[in-house]
Amino acid sequence: MPDTMLFEPLQLRGVTLPNRIAVSPMQVYMADAKGMANDWHLQHLGKFATGGAGLVFTEGLIVDPVGRSTYSDCGIWTDAQIPPLRRITDFLRAQGAVPAAQLHHAGAKAARRRAWEGFSALDHEDAAKGEPPWQPVGVSEARTLAKYHAPRAMTDDEVAAIPETFAQAARRADTAGFDVVELHGAHGYLIHSFLSPVSNTRGAPYGGSPEARMKLALDVAEAVREVWPARKPLFVRLSCVDGVEGGLCIEDSVRLAHELKARGVDVIDCSSGGIRSATSSSSSSPPKPGFQVPYAAQIRREADLATMAVGLILKAQQAEDILRNGDADIIALGRAVLEDPNWGLRAAHELGLDPNRDRWPNPYAWAVRALDAARDAG
Repeated sequence: MPDTMLFEPLQLRGVTLPNRIAVSPMQVYMADAKGMANDWHLQHLGKFATGGAGLVFTEGLIVDPVGRSTYSDCGIWTDAQIPPLRRITDFLRAQGAVPAAQLHHAGAKAARRRAWEGFSALDHEDAAKGEPPWQPVGVSEARTLAKYHAPRAMTDDEVAAIPETFAQAARRADTAGFDVVELHGAHGYLIHSFLSPVSNTRGAPYGGSPEARMKLALDVAEAVREVWPARKPLFVRLSCVDGVEGGLCIEDSVRLAHELKARGVDVIDCSSGGIRSATSSSSSSPPKPGFQVPYAAQIRREADLATMAVGLILKAQQAEDILRNGDADIIALGRAVLEDPNWGLRAAHELGLDPNRDRWPNPYAWAVRALDAARDAG
């Protein structure tokens, strides 16, 4: 059999990933108004586990209802939300995947319509349909975009309470059966908005100097690491560069990664952008495949910390080359697995590891072998 890194196990603390393929956190906006996961989430995440991914992340689970992006965000702010999440983690684990949760607070990007509704601010028309807007909170009173609500600037006491909010969410994630948690510190959401000099115009203790801007992120990481079991790894997603004038650059993120590592963070999930845009991309032109991989490579080498590469990684050989080049330790897929939930199984076949489709679930394997035979017969 060919030697590949994509399908090598990876040990992170006391958790072993069966391969290096991760399903990236992706908001699907399908929870009910109480933030409860449901059958949609079970089938959405479950098909990635049966499709060969070794690590499967939930969408960002909201740690405080004021931090919801939309009324359909999935939550982890109350114990009542644990049982449906436990149902999902049990299924993922039964299929051989490691269940992972992202912990999330949208900050100033809260009180929006869903993605397919344009991400614009909720208004009186939404209120008439039973979804009234609420007051977002953020690093300052500045809007991220003109179409969003103006947030209320958080007091220092409110900011100081955020780490415990994330810690309580991490406790619930543990009870719900997740083996990995990730803190969402990217894309213009709450933690990122404190990190970026573009959005953070506060004074001390949470703004002004680079050290002060990092304080909330580091305090959250410390609080979560304290309650998150020592055997379970902790990830942080960063926008490694803001991509706008005066914003974060990769050197800032390398420095932050050093500090996060000192506080028990195990992996940096390397994304970018979002500080002045609706989504993660800050460019008006379509990004190229693998466009964020250099950020993962630089942080991995200069901070001596494991990284997860994400961003239009589309093909099996592309993923394999990223790992072999030492640019990342894990490959995270988003849109590619939405299009093909069996991406991992197909990758094993394409790389020569599974010529007979033995990795496929039995209910599918026999049929796919018959399809292969038909193709071979021409």
